[in-house]
Amino acid sequence: MEAFVRSEIKNGIGTITFFHPQSNSMPGTQLRNLAAEIEKLGKDNNAKVIVLKSEGDKAFCAGASFDELIAIKDIDTGLKFFSGFAAVINAMRKAPKFVIARVQGKAVGGGVGIASSADYTFSTDAAAIKLSELAVGIGPFVVGPAVERKVGTSAFCQLTINATEWQTAQWAKEKGLYAELFSSTEEMDKAIDILANKLATSNPEAMAMLKKVMWQGTENWDQLLIERAGMSGTLVLSEFTVDAINKFKSK
Repeated sequence: MEAFVRSEIKNGIGTITFFHPQSNSMPGTQLRNLAAEIEKLGKDNNAKVIVLKSEGDKAFCAGASFDELIAIKDIDTGLKFFSGFAAVINAMRKAPKFVIARVQGKAVGGGVGIASSADYTFSTDAAAIKLSELAVGIGPFVVGPAVERKVGTSAFCQLTINATEWQTAQWAKEKGLYAELFSSTEEMDKAIDILANKLATSNPEAMAMLKKVMWQGTENWDQLLIERAGMSGTLVLSEFTVDAINKFKSK
């Protein structure tokens, strides 16, 4: 299967599904398409709530595409690539509808950022998380504000510094990243359907107001996340990072 991002609206529920054959990793085009679909459903009055999910039963999202990272040769290209994650996070933040994330498997780097940017995140026991950026010579600069907002500074520092270690789904739930945890995708999907249908019949104006209140204090993220993208875009050009990414790819 080729990579895709697609959306549909049914009974007031807008569902966005993304897929990439490399563990649902995120090349720049995929990131831009995902941000565009979130913005589109955010503006569509037929969608009262948004469910964000990935295809497959293993990885939710493996984060940045290593193939694309290693191909970055100048600061402008690096800024453009990492701005893709900024666009997705800001689209989720600014959508005037609640975004529900369905995390069925492991989330790495940018995948943790996406899960953290949802307003309500469901997961299975298989949904371990890791911020691996430091291990390849960069840092979780763009996704950092979203992750720290959700799990707190202490847990964010733990994830960032111990970059090669997985944290369990139970750990993520205890820190507030996951709202609900299930032993199977079937149980999780039933719970998602129940909540999404409730929200689809709730007052859209009230939900939009609540969304604004919940994200109060993040109004500077349009600028902040682009600045953070520049930090990552600069580091990815360093000899240390290029060598680290190549070693990681060869494992």
